Amino acid sequence: MKKYIILLVAACWLTACEEDLYQTPLTEKVSANFFKTETEIEEAVNGVYATLQLNGLYGLYIPAISELPSDNTFDEVPANDNGIFGQMDEFTMITGNEGVAAIWRDSYLAIQRANVVLNRIEAVSFTKAETQTARTGEMKFIRALVYFNLVRLFGDVPLVVEETVNPYDYFGKGRNARAAVYQQIEQDLVEAVAELPASATQKGRIFKTAAQTLLGTVYLTQQRYAEAKTQLDAVVGSGKHKLLDNAEDVFLTTNEYNAEIIFAVQFASGVNGNREGSGAFQQFSPSGTVSGAKGHNLPTRSFYALYGDNDLRKAAYVGATSAGVPFCKKLKLPTTAPNDGGSDWVVLRYADVLLMLAEVENELGNTPAAVPLLDQVRVRAGLSATTATTQAELREAIGLERRLELIGEGHRWFDLLRTGKAISTMNAWFAAQSIPITISDKNLLMPIPQSQVDTDPALSQNPGY
Repeated sequence: MKKYIILLVAACWLTACEEDLYQTPLTEKVSANFFKTETEIEEAVNGVYATLQLNGLYGLYIPAISELPSDNTFDEVPANDNGIFGQMDEFTMITGNEGVAAIWRDSYLAIQRANVVLNRIEAVSFTKAETQTARTGEMKFIRALVYFNLVRLFGDVPLVVEETVNPYDYFGKGRNARAAVYQQIEQDLVEAVAELPASATQKGRIFKTAAQTLLGTVYLTQQRYAEAKTQLDAVVGSGKHKLLDNAEDVFLTTNEYNAEIIFAVQFASGVNGNREGSGAFQQFSPSGTVSGAKGHNLPTRSFYALYGDNDLRKAAYVGATSAGVPFCKKLKLPTTAPNDGGSDWVVLRYADVLLMLAEVENELGNTPAAVPLLDQVRVRAGLSATTATTQAELREAIGLERRLELIGEGHRWFDLLRTGKAISTMNAWFAAQSIPITISDKNLLMPIPQSQVDTDPALSQNPGY
């Protein structure tokens, strides 16, 4: 247990990237004597944002594990990098997978950091009360986001919402039920909606519509459609976001805080000795195309063939090498070093909100209200209005549009899980590709890292591992 409950000292805290949130790294500060002034709390908050950059979160493995198990992407050479990505792709996951271990470790590091701030912020005097309230909401949002990923990937997980002072206090407690984890996620997000400002006070900071979007996604995942509609309607009605006229402009590094982006994890090239960039472009590029390309998490050829020639996203979002290997164009080529990419990782954006709201309306039986929401995304892509009219037809149309619009953003596997289509879809896809793989219920959850089970046997393993 002590490997995932991290007892922090202040030297562990990193700064967030981007000049908008950048502060000097902390050194030689002991946590017991720290976090007592507004400046120190602000530095600690930046440290929580910075954990989202780690490889176990949005630096590498969350983007991969949320799409590689699906029919959207594949691993070009499954044996590369100790099979970390190949196991995700081919459903051969082992309990010692280094990527899964990193997800668990870095997730609980982020949670502990958020808990430290939440435990101490109320005792600190702020120049402006609204700043203190906003920072509290930001920490609750990040904690909820991390737990949302954990519960979808692992099922029951340890629920820790207090600052950990003695890690031994958590030995022997095991995993909390999914229902309890979801309850905490919802509580954090409901409170964050009330605490966050209507607009970002600095570029890159979390604000109200991010919490509403994530809460809507949480409700949708649980098929609580009416509650999801309330949150997603609020995002649309806020007037803070819109679809950009050109899809190719959404992911430009020169346009990172555009009106379509609701929340993104920040990365920047050429900052702090090239340590604030992302290695995802290098990792997710076909072998031989750029220096050190690894060929992980590439769009499948069958996915690439889904785009019609008149779909503007075919050129904006994806491409193919001369050998016909597809790749995603949402991450941009680094200009300083191969693993120092400046593309932010987009976690929430407005096109997803429209498609989720269309799904919600359709599932609530309001199919006519769902059509124009779907069509907003289609028209931006240069397509005509949908011809789907029945609930079943529209359900399929929305599912397809989500794939075409959100490719490479880490949604497809979670979409298959929440709609109950993961097993049937993947078994049919493997059969169509003549790939001798069949999955079952055991493949719907990732294994608890063996290092954690070895440390605390009360952490039961998921069935089948």
